Amino acid sequence: MFDRWNVKGYNRPTAVAMTRGGMNPLVAVFLASRGVGSIDEARRVLADGPELISDPMALRDMDKAAARVELAISRGERVTVYGDYDVDGITSSCILADYLESRGVDARIYIPDRLEEGYGVNAAAIDTIRAGGTGLVVTVDCGITAAAEVRRARELGMDVVITDHHECGDALPEAAAVVDPRRPDCPSPYKELAGVGVAFKLICALEGPGSAERVLARYGDLVAIGTIADVMPVTGENRVLIKRGLQLIREGRRPGIRELCAASGLEGKSPTVTNVGFVLAPRINAAGRLGNTALAVNLLRAGSAQEAAPLAQELCALNRERQRLEGEMYKDALSMMERMPAGGKPVVLASGNWHQGVCGIVASRVAERFHLPAVMICVKDGVGRGSCRSVEGFNLYEALAPHRDILLNFGGHEMAAGLTVEEGKIDALRQALAESFEAAPKGIQESVLNVDFEVIKPRLLEMRNLEAMSALEPYGSGNAQPVLCMRDVRVETVTPLSEGKRTKLWLRAGERISEPTIFEAVSFSKGPEELGVTTGILVDIAFTPQINEFRGRRNVQLNLADLRRCQ
Repeated sequence: MFDRWNVKGYNRPTAVAMTRGGMNPLVAVFLASRGVGSIDEARRVLADGPELISDPMALRDMDKAAARVELAISRGERVTVYGDYDVDGITSSCILADYLESRGVDARIYIPDRLEEGYGVNAAAIDTIRAGGTGLVVTVDCGITAAAEVRRARELGMDVVITDHHECGDALPEAAAVVDPRRPDCPSPYKELAGVGVAFKLICALEGPGSAERVLARYGDLVAIGTIADVMPVTGENRVLIKRGLQLIREGRRPGIRELCAASGLEGKSPTVTNVGFVLAPRINAAGRLGNTALAVNLLRAGSAQEAAPLAQELCALNRERQRLEGEMYKDALSMMERMPAGGKPVVLASGNWHQGVCGIVASRVAERFHLPAVMICVKDGVGRGSCRSVEGFNLYEALAPHRDILLNFGGHEMAAGLTVEEGKIDALRQALAESFEAAPKGIQESVLNVDFEVIKPRLLEMRNLEAMSALEPYGSGNAQPVLCMRDVRVETVTPLSEGKRTKLWLRAGERISEPTIFEAVSFSKGPEELGVTTGILVDIAFTPQINEFRGRRNVQLNLADLRRCQ
């Protein structure tokens, strides 16, 4: 439950003017609630044409990166694409390796084992790659802080081109090229690309001017999946990349994605940011979390349904194992918190019994539940590897940066980070984060649900209006899904789902204005007891409206964000 709702409302004259100009009424009200003041501005907000994709050469060092890769192609050098083990890194590795192979390159993919090697470029991997005959390493979604590892590569006679999107350290690695939109000296107009977005830009640079549409048609599905999975802002260029990529997934061009959709229950459903982020991405991520990234790489690069189908089934089985491990760790974390003093401080927990691969997911769940930054640390042989997740308003990277003396290693961005710390310094880390959080604005410790506007007339949520809302997609960071509210809604029926972990409600809205309308509503995170609902009571609800599709049937469904019993 949230401490309070922030109901923003909307400019009614603006919404009326946009509706009279031909815009759908629900779309007009929603855009007015987001501050859009005219139809012309609405058109700019909804734009998704290729003209929004900026010149890849606007990225600092992209000219050097493209030139060094072209040199490798002309020389016939072996090139190793060094990626991260998450979805962003896996998709980045797949598109760049595939492209290089299409140019005749002997391209290899190296993704470190999450459990044995940890995040990022490591010296032992550099030695192994060089011993295999590689002349050039191109990193994707990692490498921006790998100064020592790049020096090691140079000592071995091997060049490194870095492409990354994470925050930079005090000094950049001395690589042949360092391409990262977050470089302080990078003039690129768009800074929010995922790692796969930067890899996409490198391919565009190699293909030459005017190639973005062609490259997007070839790799857009993987670019979209990686961008969505990394929770990057769905604005500007990312909006174009994601929207085009979702269309490719819908068309089912890539066997691996098509078979994964079938194996995970998405066959026949329209792909969205939500089902890519919560259905496809976790399955791909499971491969990296449980130390089998080759499974995901082979699936995404499969050339036929016959090759892809068994890989998709295996990946789904791996994801079920991930869910089991996650559930056990989350339960253990909650038990540990019960034994700790309360105080509204960042949650820093450590154990030698946890699986490193699910630390990040559990940290996210803890941060969301308690509205506090959370760090889950898996300890082995005196060293802890942690995954960190933050809350809105608390910059995790900036909080960790002054405490490099406590940490063996760390990297990430505002909302998520990874770190390595000696077991004996975990208490010092806990104290340091507590002090940073204490100094932060006090408002971030209050859980606030931002609501776009209150629905007075339930008929506004009819099917045709929700269908028109698809023009606003894809949703995500920077373009959040609409959250609306209705007051004085009567609970008609209550049905527990998933052994009481979820709830389906039938609600009667509009009684106070004599426009009663029955809605199906679902809480995916709380059972009836936790919601505190019983038949016949009046409640206020905050929700995201959507069109639910099940066995050929379509209906309006309200996905509950919060529910309060009327006083």
